[in-house]
Amino acid sequence: MDGSQAGIERPWYAIHTKPRHERKVNTRLAREGIRVFLPEIERWSRRKDRKKRILVPLFPGYLFVNQDLRGESRLKVIKTNGVIRILGDNGTPAAIPESQIHSIQRIVESKSLVQAHRYLKRGRIVRVVSGPLEGVEGVFLSEKGDGRLVVSIDLLHRSVSVAIDQADIEPV
Repeated sequence: MDGSQAGIERPWYAIHTKPRHERKVNTRLAREGIRVFLPEIERWSRRKDRKKRILVPLFPGYLFVNQDLRGESRLKVIKTNGVIRILGDNGTPAAIPESQIHSIQRIVESKSLVQAHRYLKRGRIVRVVSGPLEGVEGVFLSEKGDGRLVVSIDLLHRSVSVAIDQADIEPV
């Protein structure tokens, strides 16, 4: 949801929520006019009598806000029911690079099969040059002939991976 005005550049921050409160916090912050991003992916859920596709948070316990967190707006976020804290260093919120948020948005929008991946800090950085993820940057891994693009959110120490053809990437 987008409650911000067009043309205003604000940093992205990670918000840690109570377990299973991501959607509630997302709704509450959006209602306050704060631009939020809750990346969700579809998964099969097994019920007693059936299987059903449901949306689950890509990063359980976290969502992102695009807001200048000085003064009142920081207090508004912290006091939102379900918020535990804003991630940062020594009480100072740490901004997440726009490129990391943009990459996660593109992956979620692509509807590709996405899965959680162990966090990677080092490796060969590549850029997707064709297909629905064109322009997304991440780490390329190849295991047993399967290529995967891994995108990490450094502040969360979390990563996601998506299947990618080696012909669709180039080194950065």
